[in-house]
Amino acid sequence: MQALAGQADPSRIDEVLELVELTSAASYWHPGHSTSALAYVLLAVGGLSLIARRRYPVAVLAAGRARSGCGGRRGVNLMSVIEVHGLTKRFGPVLAVDQLSFEVGQAEVVGFLGANGAGKTTTLRMLLGLVRPDQGRALINGRAYQDLPEPLHQVGAVLEASSFHPGRTARDHLRVQALAGQADPSRIDEVLELVELTSAAGRRVGGFSLGMRQRLGLATALLTDPEVLIFDEPANGLDPEGVRWLRDMIRGLAAEGCTVLVSSHILAEVAQTVDSVLILDRGRLVAQSSLADLTAGGDLEDAFLRLTGRPPVTSHEAATTQEATR
Repeated sequence: MQALAGQADPSRIDEVLELVELTSAASYWHPGHSTSALAYVLLAVGGLSLIARRRYPVAVLAAGRARSGCGGRRGVNLMSVIEVHGLTKRFGPVLAVDQLSFEVGQAEVVGFLGANGAGKTTTLRMLLGLVRPDQGRALINGRAYQDLPEPLHQVGAVLEASSFHPGRTARDHLRVQALAGQADPSRIDEVLELVELTSAAGRRVGGFSLGMRQRLGLATALLTDPEVLIFDEPANGLDPEGVRWLRDMIRGLAAEGCTVLVSSHILAEVAQTVDSVLILDRGRLVAQSSLADLTAGGDLEDAFLRLTGRPPVTSHEAATTQEATR
């Protein structure tokens, strides 16, 4: 039915069933099927955006079809690529995000900072349409994520490093994502090389370290040259060499015209990467500033402590917290 509706070659049916590992279940369906099985069916018919709305833990993909320049938008001068207006979210009695407003311009690298529980991840999930706000709006290129004409071809994100099928190889994971995102299959080898996973491409993801999974998540988000990138704690699990590689990659993407919003609570890393910062404390915005202005006369950690009254998180504390919550 989907092949007919999309005017696809019927021979593609068996190909995509094999790719998403549903060949044995091709002849039946019933409501008792698992969420993951449903996700693979939706992947097979190009329903990745619906998976995201169902909170299936697949990295949110996107990308322009252009091979370089972040979706072909290099040189386009947009006043604000990301806009958040009065965003508010409660979870029961907990006010997670409180009347949050900010803007991010094109080709900026913006650090989204705050202590654990400050509301960073909740904000990013609302921006990506994964959590419904109680009040306010979160816009990308002037529209809510779900209202973008082609959301899967505009925004790439990494929210979790553990959201992979453990029995699938890194290359096969990217093959599935390339199919869903309509990416050129040649990009698979390119992004594997970019994130330095070429030698591990044939290994099952279940055997990957946290840092390797983080790299695979980044490869997934970059698969088809997205123009907007949203990363939640991308340095978690990376060793010092990997952190330096990440910094260089993010700066290179911005130089090509990408807009990058990156959350973190490891301030020493952020200070070497971003152009400007947003600082959250208990769900409220307490600062939006260029890095240079905020750190005039001091460093980022001093500014963070002054604005929030909270000590910054050390790399060791961040790693311990991440390990305890895995």
